[in-house]
Amino acid sequence: MYLSAIAYLSILLFVGISVYKACRFAKMPMHGRMELYPLPKEMGFEHGGSFYEEVSWWSKPHKVSHVREIKEMLKEILFIKKLFENQRPFWWISYALHLGIYLIMAWTMLLVVGAITELNGIAVSANSLSIWGLLVFHLSTITGYLGLLLGTLGAGLLILRRLFDNTLKKYTTPQEYFNLLLIFAALVTGILVWSSDLSFHFAREVTAKLISFTPFEASTLLTVHVILVGIMLIYIPISKMSHYVGKYFTFHTVLWDNRPNLKGSSVEQEIKKASTVRPSTTWSAPHMKPPASPKM
Repeated sequence: MYLSAIAYLSILLFVGISVYKACRFAKMPMHGRMELYPLPKEMGFEHGGSFYEEVSWWSKPHKVSHVREIKEMLKEILFIKKLFENQRPFWWISYALHLGIYLIMAWTMLLVVGAITELNGIAVSANSLSIWGLLVFHLSTITGYLGLLLGTLGAGLLILRRLFDNTLKKYTTPQEYFNLLLIFAALVTGILVWSSDLSFHFAREVTAKLISFTPFEASTLLTVHVILVGIMLIYIPISKMSHYVGKYFTFHTVLWDNRPNLKGSSVEQEIKKASTVRPSTTWSAPHMKPPASPKM
C-alpha cells in the first residue's frame, strides 16, 4: 500500500508543482524581448527580416501563423534543435537522455493500458491478444527497452562529459551532478528490476496493483526503485530541470514576442507595469548585492 501512496503522491506533486510554476511564469512582468529574426510565426518573411521593414507597417495587417510557431517550438522540445545545430557532439548524448525519458513516459502509459486490461480480467500475453492488443504489447516492450537503455546511457555519458571536459567542468555545479546521478540511479535500478521480466508482464501486474491499491509483495530492489522514481518526480519541478515548464514562455514571451508597442495597446500597458517592478534585494548574484560600506 505504501508504494501506491508514494507513486500517487509523487505524480500529484510533480503535476501540481509544474502547474504552479507555469502560473507563476505567466504572471511575471514583461521580459526584455529579444526579437531575433526571422520569426517562424511571421507570414511572408520566411527569408528573414521583419514585418516592421514594411513601409507604414502600422497601417497594415500583421499576419501571424500560430501553427508554424508551434511546429518550430516542437522541434526544440522534441529534438533539441538548437543544440543539434550548434553543438552536434554534445547533442548525441543529451538527446539520448531526453529521448530515453520520452520513451519511458510512453512506456508508462502503455503499462497503464496493459494494467487496465489486467484489472478487467483480460490475460495479457502475446498469444491471447487482438491486433490492437498485440500492438500495445509490442510497443510497451520496445519503448521500455529503448527508454531504459538510452536514458541510462545518456545520463551516464553526461556525467562523464561534465567530469572530464575541462571547459564544461568549470561551469558544472554540485547540483547538476546530483541531478544526473539521481536520474542515473533511478534508471539503473529500473534496469535491474525489469531485466528478469523481459515481456514486462510483472511490470503490468505491479502497475495494476498500484492503480487498484492492492497490496503486493515487493522486493527490496523494487521498493528502492519506486522510492527513487518518486523522489525524482518530486524533485524535478523544483530544480533547474524544470526547464520544460519555461519552454513555452521562453519562445512566446522572449524570443518571438514582437507585438508592436502602439499607444493605448496592451503592450504599452504591460511595459508600464513592468517599469514599476523593482529587483529583489535578496538575489544572490554579486552585481545585485548592495556595495559594501567603506571602512573608516
